[in-house]
This record gives sequence, structure tokens and C-alpha cells, in this order.
Amino acid sequence: MKVAFQMDPIGPIDIDADSTFRIAEEAQARGHELFYYTPDKIAYQAGRITARGWPLEVRREKGNHFSLGAEQEINLADWDVVWLRQDPPFDMNYITTTHLLDRIHPDTLVVNDPFWVRNYPEKLLVLDFPDLTPPTTIARDLDTIKAFKEEHGDIILKPLYGNGGAGVFRLDRNDRNLGSLHELFTGFSREPLIAQKFLPDVSNGDKRIILIDGEAVGAINRVPAKGETRSNMHVGGRPEKIGLSPRDEEICAAIGPLLREKGQIFVGIDVIGDYLTEINVTSPTGIQELERFDGINVADKIWSAIEGRIG
Repeated sequence: MKVAFQMDPIGPIDIDADSTFRIAEEAQARGHELFYYTPDKIAYQAGRITARGWPLEVRREKGNHFSLGAEQEINLADWDVVWLRQDPPFDMNYITTTHLLDRIHPDTLVVNDPFWVRNYPEKLLVLDFPDLTPPTTIARDLDTIKAFKEEHGDIILKPLYGNGGAGVFRLDRNDRNLGSLHELFTGFSREPLIAQKFLPDVSNGDKRIILIDGEAVGAINRVPAKGETRSNMHVGGRPEKIGLSPRDEEICAAIGPLLREKGQIFVGIDVIGDYLTEINVTSPTGIQELERFDGINVADKIWSAIEGRIG
């Protein structure tokens, strides 16, 4: 197949951790042709969705992990698969790329389905499953957030469309910074904030569970660094081997059919204790860690699902 990757710059990635690299590596091993472009290179031109980028070859050599062919412009409708793999923030630039990719999907299979990526950003899809999630509010109004904090005492406050643990704050019962943080966030963004009841179980780790076409294939545990609330590996969280609990399986069984129906082939959910906190559909990570811990070739399962859909 002909496979294009819409992703952030490939040069700085960590080849031992980056999920997109592992997906590309597996595709190449299967004999698929690879093409790479950054999100700023997609365009609408005279009825065509085009991308300006490079034929790509990847290799597992640090500092020499890719080679590019001559720059060229392609018509994405001529390709079999396009991967939507740039990281959030989930801003209007991101959303615009999903609108453009809508114009070629499903004749060209876009992974994940861009319509539902746009309508199911990670911190909003969980609202469809209130029995699985901790108490949550989404608001820009300070009084609403204050009332939520007054009710639950110890809360997590973060940007609604952020990623990687950036801008995540824990505000306990004695904290007096809510007003200042609200002023800071609303000073540079018109977006709402999301607040959730703090879950003490986070000290034991924030579990990342990988689902392929709606089926759970495994999990890793991300343990916060000492003195840190956030468990994201971007900010020093330590990945550990872990299995799926009965509650994890219950959560996956509840959300899996919807993910499969909406074309969300590669998804990473976050579970703290007994609660689902995020459903990551934009650019989930964790497959290399899972492969190292449990020997599960997630990339192989992803490509098997894609090849099955294309037939």
C-alpha cells in the first residue's frame, strides 16, 4: 500500500518511544511505500487535497533514523492510507486538517477517522461515560469552577485542549491560586478549562491502555516522579509493566464498540484507579513501551486492522 504520515517534524523524535516511528517501521517491514509531510504542508487545490513532502525510509539507528527522497507534491486521494499523527494542542490549525482530510476519507483510509477525531477530542469523549469517570466540569466561568472546587475540595485543573501534561495543576483544599490561574489561562486563550476531582490513586500510577479497533491489547503504568502530580512521560513519568484489571476490562468493553464504529483504530485511554480520565484519539503513544514490557507487537495489530478494513 501507499501510506502517508501527517506528523510533526521527524528529525527530533525519540525512536525508542515514538509511536509514529514504530508504526512507520512496521509498515515498511510489510513492504508498504511511505511518504512524510508536516501539517503545514497539506492544502486544498482545485478540488484536490494535496501534501508537499518526501518519500520516507526509516531505520532504527539513533541520529540516523530516516532518509528522505526528493520533495514532491502528491494528491492524497491517490494514496491508500493517511495517518493523522501530529500532536495536539487541538486548535483551529489541527481542526482544519481534519476538515481537509474529510474530503478524501474513506476512499483513502484516514487513521483515525478525521470526522470523529474532530468531534471526540480526548477530554470531551469521556463525557459520554459519566459512570466511568470522576466528577468533572468544563467551564470558563470562574464562579462555576469555584463551586466545583468547593464541592470536591481537591481538584485537577487543566486546559481543555492541551497535551503532554502541560498546564496541569492540582489545587488542594488549602490552595488559594484558583483565581490567579483562571486569570492566567483566560488571558491568553478563549477556551474553557476542565476540572476533575483529584484521584489519590494517581500516586500508584496513571494507566495507559491501548485499544486497537475497539479491543484492548495491553497497558503500561505511568508513575509520577517524586513530588510530581503529573504522570505523563513528557514530564518525567516512569513507565512500568502492568496488566489489565477487571475494572479496566469493564471500561474497555463499554467504550470499545463506539471507538470501532467511529473508525478510531488506534486509541490510548487513561485510567487512574477505577476511573477513566481521557480517551486519546488524536496522537496516542505507548506502543513501544508495551512491546518492551509484554512483547506485544502493537504496530503489527494496527496494520492488521488497517489491512482488514481496506481488504
